Amino acid sequence: MRYMNLVTLALIIIGGLNWLAMGVSGFDIIGAVFGGSGTVVARVAYVVVGLAAIWQFMPGFQSFTMGEVDAERHMHHQ
Repeated sequence: MRYMNLVTLALIIIGGLNWLAMGVSGFDIIGAVFGGSGTVVARVAYVVVGLAAIWQFMPGFQSFTMGEVDAERHMHHQ
């Protein structure tokens, strides 16, 4: 799970930087890399980044019910 958490965190950072670029300059980095924001490949990339964000929600939601430290421990042992 640690590997999955690192990968999803990296994808969320990439998505956040893309949002920053869109907000500051209107430039879509992911769309530019994958041939335009309307291409199937770019849309798949957006979905993967979105799924990574959902994955990272899991410890956040668990921290409300278990406590933050316990949620972190639980995620590392899965």
